[in-house]
Formats: sequence, C-alpha cells, structure tokens
Amino acid sequence: MTTFKARLQDDLNAAIRERDELRSSTLRLTLAAITKEEVAGKTKRELSDDEVQKVIAKEAKKRREAADAFEQGGRPESAARERSEGELLDAYLPKQLSDDELETIVAAAVAEATGAGAEGPRAMGAVMKIVNPKVAGLAEGGRVAAMVKKLLAG
Repeated sequence: MTTFKARLQDDLNAAIRERDELRSSTLRLTLAAITKEEVAGKTKRELSDDEVQKVIAKEAKKRREAADAFEQGGRPESAARERSEGELLDAYLPKQLSDDELETIVAAAVAEATGAGAEGPRAMGAVMKIVNPKVAGLAEGGRVAAMVKKLLAG
C-alpha cells in the first residue's frame, strides 16, 4: 500500500520526466509544505494520509486566494497560473459536496440543534458541531458557515 505522500512523489517524478513545469513546481511546493508540517513541533513525524490531505487542501486554498488577489491587482497572467495550480491540487482532494448536498446536511443539523432547544443565530455553534464531522474534507469551512447562517436566518 502506497501512501498519499508517496503518490505525490511519484507524480512529481513523472512530471519532471515529462518536463511539465507547472505540475512539477506545484508538486514540489506541496511536498515542501508537507515536509515542513512533518518537522513542525518538537519531534519529526510522518503525517497520515488525512493530514497530508489537509495540507494539500490548505495549499489549494492559498492558490485560490492568491489568484483572487492577483486578479484584483490587475495581474491576470499570475492569477491564471495560481488558478491552474489550485485546480491541479484539487485533483488530489476528495470531491467537494455540491450546494444542494451541503444544504441537505446542514438542514438536518439545524433541525437536530433546534430540536435540542437552540434557536436563531446563537445556535450556530451547536449546528457547526453537528455538521463539521459529517462534511470534514468535503466542504470548505467558509461555505459551511455561510450555509448554516443562511438556514438559521430563515
């Protein structure tokens, strides 16, 4: 059984052989972020596949935010590269929930929380506690929070 990190390393080697500059540079930076995470703290450790996925998700989010910043700064070529890198990293992540799927999960959690006595905007924490374990890795926290607010508001 190969680990997720080993798969990234194999893909990097293939990208280098194919002279795919975008893939190889993106995977190099991602592997560097994984290594940085492994040596953070008091002792070096091997990250689990779930932890590696979290690092990849964080890197993909950085790329999306950088693309937006470049777009606002009037640098469309840099924004396009950041978007391409983000899309490349997204391929390594589990498929994200659609808005409809997310709304169904959040609606069930809202019903469960309000049934336990939580109401209105103050119920946000209770609903998030129910929703987060169900959507971990399948939806970004910002999207989840926005959906919870929307359903709690009305």
